[in-house]
Amino acid sequence: MTEENTNIMTSSKIYIAQSKIPNAGRGVFAAIAINKGDVIEICPVFVLPRKDYKVIKQTALRNYYFMWGKVTVGVCFGFGSYYNHSYQANATYKKRIKEQLIDFVAIKDIKKDEEIIVNYNYGNPDDQNPLWIKEISAPKAEV
Repeated sequence: MTEENTNIMTSSKIYIAQSKIPNAGRGVFAAIAINKGDVIEICPVFVLPRKDYKVIKQTALRNYYFMWGKVTVGVCFGFGSYYNHSYQANATYKKRIKEQLIDFVAIKDIKKDEEIIVNYNYGNPDDQNPLWIKEISAPKAEV
């Protein structure tokens, strides 16, 4: 990691609360109004050794880690694993592989107390592909 990234602070912009998304559990909410383009949070990531990937994908953590490169995964600390999914996301995430960090960034203005949601499809807000999580499905096409 570079020297500038060794001091990671928690974000005062967010808090954890019960999500209004059915079956989602907890989610991340805006403690203040957040503007489009603002960094919401920078999360440190623990990258698992490649040999542990086969084990962790068979655990309850399966729905909480991020693919890290092509052959392993990272566990995101901070509130990073609590952002819920939506195909109408108001934020995205950007992985910084070398620094072992994930930046969560607003892609729309977010109101105070609004839930912050990302598209789980690699942070791409326009990707409508079905997810690997069975409880979450792709939106149905309008007729």
